[in-house]
Amino acid sequence: MSVLQAILLGIVQGITEFLPVSSFGHLAAIENAMGITRNTAVLFEVLLHIGTMVAVFFAFHEDLRRIGEELLGMIMDIIGNVNIYFHNRKTGENLHYARVVHGTYRKFTAIMAVSFIPTALLGYICRRLVTRAAISPLLPGACILVTGVFLLVTDLSNIGGIKTPKDVTYDNAMWIGICQGISVFPGISRCGMTICAGLLCGFSRKFAVKYSYLISIPAVLGSLFLELGQFTTPKMSVSLGFTYVFGMIVAGVVGYFMIRNLLRILQHAKLRYFAFYCFVAGAIALISNFA
Repeated sequence: MSVLQAILLGIVQGITEFLPVSSFGHLAAIENAMGITRNTAVLFEVLLHIGTMVAVFFAFHEDLRRIGEELLGMIMDIIGNVNIYFHNRKTGENLHYARVVHGTYRKFTAIMAVSFIPTALLGYICRRLVTRAAISPLLPGACILVTGVFLLVTDLSNIGGIKTPKDVTYDNAMWIGICQGISVFPGISRCGMTICAGLLCGFSRKFAVKYSYLISIPAVLGSLFLELGQFTTPKMSVSLGFTYVFGMIVAGVVGYFMIRNLLRILQHAKLRYFAFYCFVAGAIALISNFA
């Protein structure tokens, strides 16, 4: 992979990551069309996602700060409750336990944690299949078409609701996590699947989009953890590592300048427009492999 190719793919990642059109599917289709070989599994794609994840941090830094504070508070309350349990067992007293989940941001933190569980399990189980799917000449394009169908059906169903974090059930969070886990395959849009799943669960459009962006953070960090071993493979050279990091920086910079506008677009535009784009992009990806 050349530096110019890394720049191109970084730009594609920075634009498509925040839209329900599958950035991974676009990357896989372009790499296959350009004849780029994957000597390090999907490490490069993961690094590009790390780049755009930084843009999410900037866009939602206040929410993430509150979530981090509440997560620490929840951990301390759980530890305190464990101590109370053993104290009660030892002394026969009946001290009351602290309520772990209360308030908007603690509930937000709790449902994010629940969503991450099925995502992590599916990501770990399917990690080898993902690499094979990425090099397939047909699967990324076909999966982009599937994403388009899912978006169109959701849009035509005119579903949605008014749920905010305090109204979300843990079942809702689990289903969204499963949808995010399925989207590890190139062409199945993580953003599209989680937003549609949120709308199906009765989320408001604004909250569904926000939740989709925020739960991408633990998912991307988890995928990086799984791919870290690729840095030590014989095929990873210093120059290739530099190229990967440069592409990640480009993705982060483009994502930083794009996320605000794309966030507003996604909160108001009809999903059918993204579905039509997926039909065109998927068809082009498939045709280009036969041309």
